[in-house]
Order: sequence, then structure tokens, then C-alpha cells
Amino acid sequence: MKKVGAHVSAAGGVQNAPENAQAIGATAFALFTKNQRQWQGPPLKPEQIEAFIARCEGRYAPDQILPHDSFLINLAHPETAGLKKSREAFLDEMQRCEQLGLDRLNFHPGSHLNRYAEEQALATIADSINGVLERTKGVAAVIENTAGQGTNLGHRFEHLAAIIARVDDQTRVGVCIDTCHAFAAGYDLRTAAACETTFREFDRVVGLRWLRGLHLNDSKRECGSRVDRHAPLGQGLIGLDAFRWIMRTDIFDDVPLILETPEPDDWPAEIKLLRQFEQAKA
Repeated sequence: MKKVGAHVSAAGGVQNAPENAQAIGATAFALFTKNQRQWQGPPLKPEQIEAFIARCEGRYAPDQILPHDSFLINLAHPETAGLKKSREAFLDEMQRCEQLGLDRLNFHPGSHLNRYAEEQALATIADSINGVLERTKGVAAVIENTAGQGTNLGHRFEHLAAIIARVDDQTRVGVCIDTCHAFAAGYDLRTAAACETTFREFDRVVGLRWLRGLHLNDSKRECGSRVDRHAPLGQGLIGLDAFRWIMRTDIFDDVPLILETPEPDDWPAEIKLLRQFEQAKA
């Protein structure tokens, strides 16, 4: 059975996230370990850490949990002060995961802000990852593909491969593919055949061995729009065939499949629908 869930709330403390995941019938979940729209958050309290670990015990192993870092972090920042601030914030996020016994942290790679060349920016992201991996242990840096809005990097599979190639400890790096982002970046997912083509390309350029998570989102905008707008499953321009294919394809058996669709009240029904797709596998 695949690991399926959603990015649940950790309001009131990280210890509430496993309970919120359980309430929607999830066998995987994502969370923010601090406020994602602030640079700093209060340190995790020992009692929060203990409760989080206890509530995951027997329900959610580390490979079923995909924490996400702050949206403010830019590991490609072209300015020294901005880059330093982002690296320090990313280190804090990795250390929080370490404290919670988690084995991966999902993040957006960053933006060059039209200040320097793409290749140099990709190298800066890898340098950022290397510096943080040297100061932590046990947690993998999981690069999320992007839609390519503005000057964001990561919308081409080649970007992901270039970053990974520059990471020193490749046992602690991976990729999370967001279906809406991939579609917006120009990778077609509207049919089973299109999905097979896109993930064959991903395997050729990056490698399926690096896959550490999947975000399941339909898209409000057309293929190649470079605009990131999530839609509920089957209510966007990707359609249900992609999610039916994902649930029936073995290559996604070992990674958390996380809904980030815009209506949390729909998550139980969306999880149920995904399970129906899986159970109908020929």
C-alpha cells in the first residue's frame, strides 16, 4: 500500500501534526516544523519533541513524513547577507528535523533574482546544501521541482541533476516532484502515456533513485504556463488520469505521496479516491 497523505497543520505545536494526519486517514504526511513565513521560530521544546515521536510511533516511520522548510529561504541568493541568512535558516530547519528523528527535508532550490548566471546559481545552491550537510547528520536535503515562476530555479530536470552532481554526500540528497509544478514547467501529465514519457525523462536526466517524495496537485494553469496554482484533484487541467497512473505504478511505492491541494476539507475524500485507484490496479 502506498504512503498517501497531505500537508497537515502543526498549529499549536509539531506534536499535533501526526494526530491531524491520522484524522484524515493518511498513511503519510508533511508539515512545517515552524512558521513557514517567518525567518525564525522558537526552539522546539523537549516535551513537543517527545510527544511528536510518541504519536508517530507505530503509525508513521520517517520515510512516511516529508517536512517542508520556510518559503523565505533562498539558497541561491546573490547577495552575501541574504545568502548567509538563508543558509542559517536552512541549517535550523535541518536541525529541527534531526531533533524530531526525521530523515528528509523538502525545500525549494532558490532564485538567482536576475543577478547572476543560472549555472553559477545552481552551484551556489549545491554549496549551500554541502555546508549544511556538514553540520548535521541523518537528514537528507530533498530538492523540490518548481513551476519556474520569475527567476526560480528547479523547473527543469536538468537543474535538479546539476545540483545533485555538485553535492558531496550524495547519500543525503534527493528530489520531490510536484505534479502541478512539473505540468506548469512544461512536462505533460494529462494521460498515462504522457506520465510515462515525463517520468522516463526524469529517470534519464536525474534518475528515479533520487526520488524521495511526490506532491500530488492538479493545476489551474495550462501546461508550460510557468505559473504555480494548485487545484483539487480532477478539477484542474491535469485531470485524474495522472493520479490514477501514479497510484497504479510501482515506482512510487516507497515514497510519501503528499496532497497540497487547496481545500483541506477535501483531503479525506481525495485520499479515499487515490486508494480506490490503487485498489483497482490490474
